[in-house]
Amino acid sequence: MAPAWLSVPRAPSTTSCFRAQPPARRVVVPAVLLRRGTVAPAAAAWRGRLVVSVAAATAAMTGGEEERRKKTFVEEMRAVAMRLHSREQSRHGEKEVPLEPPVATWAPTVAGFVRFLADNKLVFHTLEAIVARAAVPWYAEFRDTGLERSEALGKDLEWFKQQGYTIPEPSAVAVAYASFLEELSEKEPQAFINHFYNLYFGHSAGGVLIGKKIVEMTNLQKEPEFYRWEGNNLSQLQQNVRDKLNQVASAWSQEEKDRCLDEMEKSFICSVDLRRHMFN
Repeated sequence: MAPAWLSVPRAPSTTSCFRAQPPARRVVVPAVLLRRGTVAPAAAAWRGRLVVSVAAATAAMTGGEEERRKKTFVEEMRAVAMRLHSREQSRHGEKEVPLEPPVATWAPTVAGFVRFLADNKLVFHTLEAIVARAAVPWYAEFRDTGLERSEALGKDLEWFKQQGYTIPEPSAVAVAYASFLEELSEKEPQAFINHFYNLYFGHSAGGVLIGKKIVEMTNLQKEPEFYRWEGNNLSQLQQNVRDKLNQVASAWSQEEKDRCLDEMEKSFICSVDLRRHMFN
């Protein structure tokens, strides 16, 4: 039987969090193939238009490449992420329907929020352990960034336990995601970094707003540590990680960069699946 949280409305998507998807084709330019020395009547009629179309497509591709060169890699990642929002969520959004309902329509429970925290503790602990091991040498660049969350989540769960709440084991979704991250980090480092980016930056940006709304909706008497960073210097911590991401990505091939960017939608959906546990 499917978990109860699967009944929460979500935008339709053919992308599964854990099912491998073929890489997206980024640019397709039409062409007509003819035998040497022959011109089909239809092709002759369209030859002028075809030349113009190919020239326009080439110019667009060239302009796109120039635009990409002007952006840092993290800016490219953010641009891809923004396109995954709906038009109501962002002026850069391209989705007809958001991947999850607006926060204003949520009806979370405290027990559901505790489940959400327990799931995130496993996921963030897994991220931190992968980076600490640094099986891929440049993972070491992302140790001790100040954005780490597993310790804060442990404090939150201990507080809820003291309030009389039962702390559940991580859900099957969280266990599957943690296992997926472990495997991905070994086989496809660039794709793994997309999840690293989305989990940390998504949480420290939109996640903070979601957290405040959850506190209001559930009448919690304490702001969770999950949404607090020591020193109140979050923007500088984020910038430090952006700089490291840009530095590491500067050594990647274009194919490796594209592989990272292609992982964005799957990364988004995995995060949405974790949040859906708040609705049980």
